[in-house]
Formats: sequence, structure tokens, C-alpha cells
Amino acid sequence: MTEAASHIDTQIPHILKAARTIAMVGASPKTERPSHQVMAFLQSRGHRVIPVNPGVAGQSILGEKVYASLSEIPDTFQMVDIFRNSEAAGAVVEEALPLAKEKGLETIWMQLDIRHEEAAEKARSAGLTVVMDRCPKIEYGRFQSKLS
Repeated sequence: MTEAASHIDTQIPHILKAARTIAMVGASPKTERPSHQVMAFLQSRGHRVIPVNPGVAGQSILGEKVYASLSEIPDTFQMVDIFRNSEAAGAVVEEALPLAKEKGLETIWMQLDIRHEEAAEKARSAGLTVVMDRCPKIEYGRFQSKLS
């Protein structure tokens, strides 16, 4: 395990406890999609998950209104969970950074197989915590004893 991976492991339990509201970019209404399953799991653990997906904006996923972009969400959120490919992650971070203070954003989380080093560095420079190539559902399993 790299030093960076070890460091983020010490932060993950705090991140998951602190992120009461999560904006999920790339949330899908299709029940077979991983984003839908992770959204349902996070809701079952007490998080409010606000879906962001321009293709279904205005509709509802798991009881939450879908927004076309982060900037359209009227509520605060402590974490942005990115369920898009690595190339798209950069644009999501670019949209999130100017909203960070107003929305109470603390963490950018990029899902499994998603890495964008340049965007991560920009987010860190803005004072945000960044998690890449991880899934919060899996991390709940790894850190269950620290999250109970």
C-alpha cells in the first residue's frame, strides 16, 4: 500500500460519517447500474443522496429529484461522488470547486477505476479531500467497525 493510500484509509471513516448529504454525478434510474445500487446503499446508511444526471433531470431516482448539474442543487452537500469516466471527472471537479464554500463541500470521491490526478490536485489545493478509485459501498464494508 502506498503512503497516499494509507493516508486516505485513515480519513475514509471520517469522510463517510461527515458526508450526510452526497451529490452523486452520474446517478442512474436503472436498477441494474452500479450507481443506482450504491445510491440505494448509501441511503440505507442514513445519507441523503442527490442524483445529478442531465439525461433524466427533473425526474426522480430513489425518491430524490434529479438535477442536471451540481450548480442547480439548492441544498448543501458535503461530498461529490463521481460515477463518470476519468475524462469526465475533470469537468465535474471544475464545476464543484466554485461551489465548495457555498455548499459546504469537503470531499471529492471518484468511483472505482476513476482517477484524474490534475483535477485531484486542484481540489486538494482548494482544501478538499480527494478519494480516487474507491467505492463508498466497499469502504463501508472495510471500515464497518469504525462506522457503527
